[in-house]
Amino acid sequence: MIQRIQSIWLLLAAFAILCMLLVPTVGLDTAKGYYTLYGSGLKMEGATTQTNNIALLVSVVLAALISLVNVFNFRNRKLQIRIVSLNILLILALSFWLSQLVKSVEGLKALDIEPGLFLPLAAIIFSLLAIRAIKNDEKLIRSADRLR
Repeated sequence: MIQRIQSIWLLLAAFAILCMLLVPTVGLDTAKGYYTLYGSGLKMEGATTQTNNIALLVSVVLAALISLVNVFNFRNRKLQIRIVSLNILLILALSFWLSQLVKSVEGLKALDIEPGLFLPLAAIIFSLLAIRAIKNDEKLIRSADRLR
């Protein structure tokens, strides 16, 4: 299960999504101050409190957990492909949600791109590579069944 390449791709996708909680996605310079967008919400620089968006936090953790749990779904490859495809849609929806949060900030002067902006893209690429590896695994199993 862990020695299969799709397991590594799914673990990397889960790791990339979880990194969104720690790595800033976008920096926002506004009239009120400098905000940083994380996977859990907006944080104002210099302030001790953070504006947490619980629904956003749950969505990020859910996307990572789906990839992580899907590693152990190795016996049913068709279901595994469907779950990975749904997870890609969830990551795309999460990215759209983050963009809408940026648009909703009032008094936006400048936008700084941070490294976390590319984490959803990396997770989608890792998920697509996992789908490709699962399909190759399915082909290998079918060809071995033909030989019997």
